Amino acid sequence: MDQINDILARTFWHNTVQEYLIALVFILVGLLVVRSFKHIVLARIRKWTENTATNFDNYVVDSLDRYGVPALYITVVYLGLNYLTLATRLHNILRIAVTIAITVLAIRFVSSTILLLLQSFVRTQSNGEEKVKQMQGVMLIINIFIWFLGLVFLFDNLGYDVTTVIAGLGIGGIAIALAAQSILGDLFNYFVIFFDRPFEIGDFIIIDDKMGVVEYIGIKTTRVKSLSGEQLVFSNSDLTTSRIHNYKRMQRRRVLFKVGVLYQTTYEQLAAIPAVLKSIVLAQSPVEFDRAHFASFGDSSLDFEIVYYVLSSDYNVYMDIQQAINLGIYQEFEKMGVEIAYPTRTLYVMNQEVEQTS
Repeated sequence: MDQINDILARTFWHNTVQEYLIALVFILVGLLVVRSFKHIVLARIRKWTENTATNFDNYVVDSLDRYGVPALYITVVYLGLNYLTLATRLHNILRIAVTIAITVLAIRFVSSTILLLLQSFVRTQSNGEEKVKQMQGVMLIINIFIWFLGLVFLFDNLGYDVTTVIAGLGIGGIAIALAAQSILGDLFNYFVIFFDRPFEIGDFIIIDDKMGVVEYIGIKTTRVKSLSGEQLVFSNSDLTTSRIHNYKRMQRRRVLFKVGVLYQTTYEQLAAIPAVLKSIVLAQSPVEFDRAHFASFGDSSLDFEIVYYVLSSDYNVYMDIQQAINLGIYQEFEKMGVEIAYPTRTLYVMNQEVEQTS
């Protein structure tokens, strides 16, 4: 017994063997407790949150598992080592390392939870998955802000004067803002596009004489794939100051077209044509008939004007319907003996007798 006490009383680097054993046992027990908490308590909490109506608790539990548990492991090891009498330099290194590790894990926990909640909220809206794809810029800004606050907190705990640093960043920020007004303008307009949503990824838009499908909305630029295949790149500032035609938001398409018949068409045929045109339009689907009238006397034709609505924003659907209407008009006019006009000019020549005197 005395021999064991002698061994336990031996001192190495300012600590006895007994103190080393106590620290080791504390660390092992602490790690076992944290492991048990993860696999028993946290697992039960996760199972319970899966049956709740909200996803908030699911995200909190996931973030605790990913970042909270490692922070507990680090804390247990730190407390066990802190029990020992360490050299001042080693103690400071250990304290700084643990502070950095805990702060980084805490920043990632907060950042991950906020971003998951934001994504969950956006997914509940219409076209949620498309909107989540547009959140890359917003998530980047949120991450930068959270990491900035976390690093300020870290440097403050490490004993640095963060007030001077923040003041210097404020002056430097003003200088950067003045030097990068266009970039900041595009950044602010990105937030305008994201929150006001004049268009989204997948929308077919027309800007001035350019048109195409929106492929990507970034912090500075928006990229559109044109109908001919090339990619068009617009700055966000240009888009927010332009008149944009968004055809995906169109619930129905108004169509106006004209058809002309020859002047030789009889009165009875002219009177019957509007009803024929109406029946041809109503035979299509999905359409809503508006009107069909004998509109005007053209230079070489008697012109009829037809208006109807296609109850779809799909351009191919519109073209299929218009093609069917054109074929129907051609077929019905052929049955009625009505000829579709084409540009003609009739020249009337009057014969005059010319007397010659001798």
